[in-house]
Amino acid sequence: MLTEPDLDLIAALQVAPRASVATLAEALDVSASTVGRRLTRLEEQRILRVIGQVEWRARARGNPRHVWVTTEPGASGSAAKALARFPEVQLAAETAGRSDVYLAVHVPDRAQARELLAERIPGVAGVAGTHSELVLRALTRADSWRLHRLSEEQQEILAREQVVPGTPDGFDADEVGPDERRLIGLLAGNGRITAAEAGRILDLSQSTAYRLIQSTLRRGIVRPRVEVEPAQLGYELEAVIALTITPGAIQAVAAELARHPSARYVSIVAGTASVIHQGVFRNEDEMADFLTRDLAPLPGITALQVSVVLRMLRRYWLYREDGRFAPDSD
Repeated sequence: MLTEPDLDLIAALQVAPRASVATLAEALDVSASTVGRRLTRLEEQRILRVIGQVEWRARARGNPRHVWVTTEPGASGSAAKALARFPEVQLAAETAGRSDVYLAVHVPDRAQARELLAERIPGVAGVAGTHSELVLRALTRADSWRLHRLSEEQQEILAREQVVPGTPDGFDADEVGPDERRLIGLLAGNGRITAAEAGRILDLSQSTAYRLIQSTLRRGIVRPRVEVEPAQLGYELEAVIALTITPGAIQAVAAELARHPSARYVSIVAGTASVIHQGVFRNEDEMADFLTRDLAPLPGITALQVSVVLRMLRRYWLYREDGRFAPDSD
């Protein structure tokens, strides 16, 4: 069970994932040694990691896809485990409701999507059927989700070391050099890596590594983010909600959902649905309030389908086990 100080530290890291221990300590009004010990403990217990969320175009040509998988009776667990091992699978979960397994996948090239969706996923033992939606645009992603625990003063302290990412509109993956590509890989695995550490690994000077890191972060190619399973933070219920919306209302509804405190990932999609809302809730009552009080008044919604997560196996390419990172998650 996480303590209140643990939650405060996680909230601070959500605001400034690369903040120094000294800055975190100042914001939380504790000693730097206390922050250091707490951070180390959470990492050693496989509860917390700071990773780098990589811009889609730096990973692949084309956008991710949502995939819902129906399995034969009794096969959801084994099928989910097999699917989670696919290198293209960013997220894999056993679910109830719309499907038995939910996946988020990102293939290196659009041409490979057909093979993955039409052959490899359906070919897994126990899979009875699949349905996919292409992500057209993401309105919010997990790096923006917050625990609202910090005062304005605390957030101002943390903002001193917060690199505000731009929008990588002009980013061209073909123009990324070998050193920058290797750095992207390092930041993806450790969002708090220092210039000194990166320089040693890449055989670059510390100043060169620092400039590369700052450029990569400012351009929004990598966005550091805290990874903790929502259940560890008190959000026991997670759901993927597919909404069908009249065309004229899609953008407005998606934008409104992206502002909702439950939203971890909201995307406009192409398929039978219009918008996918991946949200977390403290309990069933909170989710009921979302559906009946917050969602119901929004214009243009004609239908929705809900998949409730039963077990998370992989999230952002890291394997999960009982609400923690699996020992082999690297």
